[in-house]
Amino acid sequence: MKLIFHGTRGYIDSWSRRHRRHTVLEVQYRGKGVVIDCGENWRGRLDRLNPKAIVITHAHPDHAAGLEDGVSCPVYATKETWERLEDFPIEERRTIEPRQPVTIRGITFEAFAVQHSERAPAVGYRISAGKVTIFYVPDLVYIHERGEALRGCRLYIGDGATVDGQMVRKSDEDELFGHTPVRTQLTWCRKEGVPKMIVTHCGHQIVDGEEAGIREKISEYARERGGEVEVAHDGMELTLR
Repeated sequence: MKLIFHGTRGYIDSWSRRHRRHTVLEVQYRGKGVVIDCGENWRGRLDRLNPKAIVITHAHPDHAAGLEDGVSCPVYATKETWERLEDFPIEERRTIEPRQPVTIRGITFEAFAVQHSERAPAVGYRISAGKVTIFYVPDLVYIHERGEALRGCRLYIGDGATVDGQMVRKSDEDELFGHTPVRTQLTWCRKEGVPKMIVTHCGHQIVDGEEAGIREKISEYARERGGEVEVAHDGMELTLR
């Protein structure tokens, strides 16, 4: 399995050389690829991705608005996400049901519901190809059925909106929404036996901060929990065997 991080920036005004484009991950296996998410600053730039299939985690602009003009390939999303993208001129709409694995171009995706937003219900994806299984979730407060989601995963790719700040709030209906810190996600990895986390969807702490110092802080959190961590950047590639 090969991973290409085409974009790693969250929904913030700031950007840097390493974090310029909204979060996009391409998963490749045996020469075939699937793109996950396509945020608004990819609009008009889809030719750079040349997608053959796209999977969407949720309908927030930094994950789906790049498709506002349509796209020629199949797009996969949950029913709740399609309801929020009903005006997008996407012809090949495929619906993914939570906990029902679907194989796309030789790569298997299983959606797990995550808490993130009432307005744009989100999922994370358990992704398998060959002997490798990873979990990808760029926006979340927590994962429903976390043990099943992360069981046997080689790698967890998670939400970098905040490293250790408080970005979880409660709605008028007492529903949690927002972003859980990287520090907490590293604890999940330790509890579920996932050896490494990659941070994407980077927020102000990473993009605006002195990144070398921020990376060391994140690494210290990982060492305290007996794991590994890496901050993704635009253009980063990783091969898992």
